[in-house]
Amino acid sequence: MNLLKALAAVSSMTLLSRILGFARDTIIARVFGAGAMTDAFFVAFKIPNLLRRLFAEGAFSQAFVPILAEYRNRRGEEATRRLAGQVASALTIVLVIVAALGIAAAPWIAYVSAPGFVADADKFALTVTLLRITFPYIVFISLVALAAGILNTWSRFSVPAFAPVLLNVAMIGAALWLAPHFDPPVLALAWGVTIGGALQLAWMLPHLAKIHMLPRPTRRFDDPGLGRILKLMAPATLGVSVAQISLLINTIFASFLATGSVSWLYYADRLMEFPAGMLGVALGTILLPSLARHYADDSPAEYSKLLDWGLRLTLLLALPAAAALALLAVPLIATLFHYGAFTAIDVAMTRQALVAYSVGLLGLILVKVLAPGFYARQNIRTPVKVAIFTLFATQLMNLIFIVPLGHAGLALAIGLGACLNAGLLLHLLKKHAIYQPQPGWPGYILRVLVAVALMSGGLYAGMGEAAWWLAATFSERLLRLVPLVLGGVALYFIALGLMGFRPRQFTRRAAD
Repeated sequence: MNLLKALAAVSSMTLLSRILGFARDTIIARVFGAGAMTDAFFVAFKIPNLLRRLFAEGAFSQAFVPILAEYRNRRGEEATRRLAGQVASALTIVLVIVAALGIAAAPWIAYVSAPGFVADADKFALTVTLLRITFPYIVFISLVALAAGILNTWSRFSVPAFAPVLLNVAMIGAALWLAPHFDPPVLALAWGVTIGGALQLAWMLPHLAKIHMLPRPTRRFDDPGLGRILKLMAPATLGVSVAQISLLINTIFASFLATGSVSWLYYADRLMEFPAGMLGVALGTILLPSLARHYADDSPAEYSKLLDWGLRLTLLLALPAAAALALLAVPLIATLFHYGAFTAIDVAMTRQALVAYSVGLLGLILVKVLAPGFYARQNIRTPVKVAIFTLFATQLMNLIFIVPLGHAGLALAIGLGACLNAGLLLHLLKKHAIYQPQPGWPGYILRVLVAVALMSGGLYAGMGEAAWWLAATFSERLLRLVPLVLGGVALYFIALGLMGFRPRQFTRRAAD
């Protein structure tokens, strides 16, 4: 499979999911408003969602995919199928126990998650009920992560990339059509979450069967690969937890700032998720299986070349995205959010956060490319150590920047922390001769910078005054923003083309 086409496919599915996510949030706000019911739901959904990030999409995938690729390359499909069956069976047993405990302990979990709700007995009881409905989601979504790891190892990237779309569709459908049949209506939204998880798993199963890798239930758990996966999951879980702790600490810092600081950071982060997800997550997804197969084949030269390909592509796409986010901050924020109670001051404050975040966008995406360079070698401890060091460095920068820059200082600290993380990972990959840069990097960087400068000049000239974006209607903003963005993209790639860049130069096949 052509990895460039795979990247385009995964990025497209991620974009569709993000767009539907915005639509979902808009519909929830319109149907349920902002009050006790939505507060209860968001707290209830937060717990299984946090477990998903910690175990399913993070730690499990990082531990499972490299060993699965090793089995496929060195031991054949029968041994790989046996490993998948044992992992799936063990994971299902653990998940069912966790879900059952979560349902039983829902009152205690709700108390720890939202102690302020205890003063309102009805709100607290609703949170407990919603938590019990949503907790089985962790079972479905963790099995989805297992299926995604298998499919990605077989280079079926589009199938798992589409799965999150089904969760958004289920929640939108529940909000629009099921809510009138429930009392209170927000219960329908919780059922939408669980149904969405089941739909994602159901979507995966036929595709696993097509590649003859549908896991079979088993009572045997004696495969040595299962034990190795469990050992790798411990540091991987710690590494993913570090990122969540960093976000929590930043929220605590922001809570001491001016009213609105948490929201300004949230809206800026939502905009950052588009390029970070479309490029960073997508690149990490397609790189990990191929890197793992090169490692299993003992092909260090191909391993290094694939990392170099990922780094060049990251620079090519992330640098213009960061520049565009910073320049078009006001047009983007005004078009998406400047309505009703979201004032011009909110636009200005969110812009400050977005510009600060954009400084670190390249670092955020580079981490998604560089960390798999260690994961594929079944070395999870090194990126975890770097992540922990980065956590402390980020909090130190928070203390330095928060006084002069306020909430924007917190965003800047996250961005610079990501750049530090990426720089350390790159240094260690080169130090241990895992990655050797291919020839031509200085000229490559110079040409990309020239193209970014030309694009930035065109965007600055075309966007006009901020006052116009604040006063215009939604349709006026949209009709001006879309051609502006498309024009910037065209200008950038035309400039690259004139300097000798061709798409075929970035064509690369996945490792067999």
